[in-house]
Amino acid sequence: MKNTSTGTLYIFSAPSGAGKTSLVTALLNDVDNIMVSVSHTTRAAREGEVDGGHYHFIDIPSFEKMVGDNAFLEHAKVFDNYYGTSQAAIEAKLAEGIDVILEIDWQGARQVRERMQATSVFILPPSRGELENRLKGRGTDSQEIIDRRMSDAISEMEHYAEYDYILVNDDFDVALAELKAVVTAQRLHESRQKDHLAPLLTQLLA
Repeated sequence: MKNTSTGTLYIFSAPSGAGKTSLVTALLNDVDNIMVSVSHTTRAAREGEVDGGHYHFIDIPSFEKMVGDNAFLEHAKVFDNYYGTSQAAIEAKLAEGIDVILEIDWQGARQVRERMQATSVFILPPSRGELENRLKGRGTDSQEIIDRRMSDAISEMEHYAEYDYILVNDDFDVALAELKAVVTAQRLHESRQKDHLAPLLTQLLA
């Protein structure tokens, strides 16, 4: 049966080290008709990154013009680089019936909620100790950087109550199942099913 309803916009947020990226990757592998939004950025492409695949790489004047044109659903400056989500691109995918995931922080989430309806999920680590262990386990950061990331993580987690759903990534398989349950529940919502099941409903109620 062809999906004629519009997609759902999702906001997934989590502190660094909570495992959001791994969960989203697994979700995309297991669930059809869902994608992660590709952001615009002014930073240079890194080795192996593809324009339009990892990011849309643009220069600062072009980015600033998009800001002036109110083209971004949300945008932010991180260190010396700008990042933003094109509202037109998101709306086009949703109109095709595709679910779209935004992996953004609580500040970006606030910007999005002011302009579009979205279903939001906050992913927590099982404990502070486990979060720090995961950050240390990367083996790439100094203790000073890890301490800063922990401080940033606590600040991020303070905004958990702004989200529709909260899950704890303790057991990865359980957390993934819970994330899938959120997506399944949204797809079964009456607002989507009434269009998707229109021919069946017409037949049943005739």
